[in-house]
Amino acid sequence: MTGETSQDGALQRDLAFRYRLYCPADSTGECFFLLHGSGVDETTLVPLAREIAPRAMLIAVRGRIVQEDGFRWFSRITPTRFEQHSIRTETDAFAGFVTDAATRHHLDLSRTNFLGYSNGANLVSSLMLLHPGLVERAALLRPMPVLDDVPAADLSKARVLIIAGAADLTYAPFAPALVTLLSKHGAEIDARIVPWGHEFGSADAAIVRQWLSGSAAVAQAG
Repeated sequence: MTGETSQDGALQRDLAFRYRLYCPADSTGECFFLLHGSGVDETTLVPLAREIAPRAMLIAVRGRIVQEDGFRWFSRITPTRFEQHSIRTETDAFAGFVTDAATRHHLDLSRTNFLGYSNGANLVSSLMLLHPGLVERAALLRPMPVLDDVPAADLSKARVLIIAGAADLTYAPFAPALVTLLSKHGAEIDARIVPWGHEFGSADAAIVRQWLSGSAAVAQAG
């Protein structure tokens, strides 16, 4: 680590998105980009990520769209319809942020995971489709597809975990369409359903942890 990085979770303003960097002294070198849900901030996924990987570096990023008393990743028209120009503009900006953060903090993107929840998960799936090759492993909690026009994209190197909530009546019905969409573009998908709603918890952490262990084993075998 260089002197440029903060290890105490202080808010960083040196790149296109504001973010907090958490780097344990005994870090394994594994890294997570954390993308929060709507109306909150970048700190909300940190406890979940720590439960998943206590020794990983975390880059907790703040969405740039202000909503009520919190933040989101792109503008919405209704709870399930989204402003397409906003999605593409913010996704392009985030792609640049990822590459800049990798340079600034000496990250190995091949050992990097993307953990997104709700609106943050939707940004990650858009990132995969609009900037294929940038994301190799993504865990998406309570996601749905949001792009109206999906370009050709080769996701054959991507492994994706999708966790829907059985009682999430607004968003769970859209999860199968996202599974189909990403699979059609070549991604390897592991789709799970948990028995509660839109909220997340320790059971999600356990599923992600198990899935990451399997992904690591596959990578080593390859």
